[in-house]
Amino acid sequence: MRDFTDKVAVVTGAASGIGFAMAQRFAQQGMHVVLGDVEADALAAAGDTLAAAGAQVLTHVTDVTDAAQVQALADATIERFGAVHIVCNNAGVGGGGLSWETPLETWEWVIGVNLWGVIHGVRTFVPLLIAQPEAHVVNTASVAGLTAAPFMGPYNASKHAVVAISETLHHELEMTHPHVKVSVVCPGWVRTRIFESERNRPAHLALPPDPDREALGDVLRAMIETGLGPDEVADQVLAAVRDERFWVLTHDDEADFWVDAVNRRLESVRTRTNPRSALPS
Repeated sequence: MRDFTDKVAVVTGAASGIGFAMAQRFAQQGMHVVLGDVEADALAAAGDTLAAAGAQVLTHVTDVTDAAQVQALADATIERFGAVHIVCNNAGVGGGGLSWETPLETWEWVIGVNLWGVIHGVRTFVPLLIAQPEAHVVNTASVAGLTAAPFMGPYNASKHAVVAISETLHHELEMTHPHVKVSVVCPGWVRTRIFESERNRPAHLALPPDPDREALGDVLRAMIETGLGPDEVADQVLAAVRDERFWVLTHDDEADFWVDAVNRRLESVRTRTNPRSALPS
């Protein structure tokens, strides 16, 4: 896609982080943007920021774990703008611990947002994209979808699934509707609030305080603070849409430990040797 002017982009998880950065980049290209997020106040503020910069903006509170709410987001988009050309299934949360100790509530919450959110987005929006002369799906996975660090079982599982769904969708659209392209975003550390996502955990999946879980969150939060800015990821996504490129691997420095972790995993598969931890030693 080369001409973005007056086209329509829908982004979930758009109130902050990578989602907001992508919406901002699309708006700067002259697109109309639809922002979906579960966090109402932050969503309204994000919409106001983009509108103040001159964008045509629609905000819609959306819980991506609920198929009906994703359908409502699509309906609102068509009602306001009449079409959709780019869909970014981006909403995501973090959670984990020891795989055998992680509460079922955390498995349900993380997989509900990270995986079912993408499933609902694909099922709802791809039929609308097919109707356009050109269109693009962007699914946010993670480098955790290409390797498997310890203490991140629910997150790893969800992101591996997003990579698999994205690659499957790419092949299916190439065979049936080749004008619709697909990208999968696999960031390493990015300076977002993902490890503050407990703020949006639904009440029926809430957990009591756990010092061990909080300590793990503190460690991962410190690592995230060393990462890329969301704007840098958004720039790469925009370039991938322009170039019709599937893989968006944000950390391409061979010295980066995530790149090394992915390469070691691929080598482990090739040589049938036991995997090594993806976390830095």
